Amino acid sequence: MADLFAWLISFFLAIALIGIILYQLMCLADLEYDYINPYDSASRINKAILPEFVTQGVLCILHLITGHWVMSLLCVPHAYYNVTLYRRGRHLVDVTEIFNQLPWEKKIRLYKLGYLVIFLVLTVLLMIWSLVDE
Repeated sequence: MADLFAWLISFFLAIALIGIILYQLMCLADLEYDYINPYDSASRINKAILPEFVTQGVLCILHLITGHWVMSLLCVPHAYYNVTLYRRGRHLVDVTEIFNQLPWEKKIRLYKLGYLVIFLVLTVLLMIWSLVDE
């Protein structure tokens, strides 16, 4: 039963990550179509970046602690990318350069979204497999 709870927590963390990424994409789309000014958009995105990094780290550690080695290894590239961005100081969106970086920022978040959707599907499949196995 503990394994099922671990999968449920993983499922909700993955849903939270997808929600955070979608929020950032909506802010970038609003900026692209000039519904919001660059300062507000950058501040909203920057407020969502740290919760994204923490949630991804918790998800990776959860899989590591519960012994789901394959899922933990699938979490590592995204976590490594986040740590690298944070260590280089490139994790925040710059207000003055946001229009120049807009296509790149959207592309990065779309890749993250695709990665997390695949991760969510694997989580659901393994949760169902764990439930049937018991």
